[in-house]
Amino acid sequence: MKMSQLEKPANLVSRISVSLPPDLLTELDEMVESRGYDSRSQAIGEMVHYQLAEHKQSLGNEVMAGTLTLLYNRATRGLQGRLADIQYQNVAEVISSLHVHLSEDQMLEVILVQGPAAKLQAISNEMLAQRGVITGRLQLLAAVIPPLHAPVEV
Repeated sequence: MKMSQLEKPANLVSRISVSLPPDLLTELDEMVESRGYDSRSQAIGEMVHYQLAEHKQSLGNEVMAGTLTLLYNRATRGLQGRLADIQYQNVAEVISSLHVHLSEDQMLEVILVQGPAAKLQAISNEMLAQRGVITGRLQLLAAVIPPLHAPVEV
């Protein structure tokens, strides 16, 4: 059975043309090969998606999902409690967390977050500023996690 023009699937792609200097095209082809992309289009699509997410993050009110990764010294007095308190104070944005002991004193914590980008950045900044946090990074995506529970009608 043939589909009419109006019944075509919604997941079609659009073609665009991109002009690149030869050296940039060579670098792109090397990246496509080294990362195992199927095509240049797949690599460029991922780059555009990443840049759009960065742009949305800079706008501030866009609801996004992502991770906050922290490396910290667990021997720093009170640090784990302060980090847990920050998560509790932001329970609407903190979805889940996982921590792993890397060594006797170093801990890696990955926190799954969702909410307005500016709020997530503020949470990240507060955690990264804690004494004993060695390094960290907030990585946001232009995606939203489905709600865990349906709204309760009262």
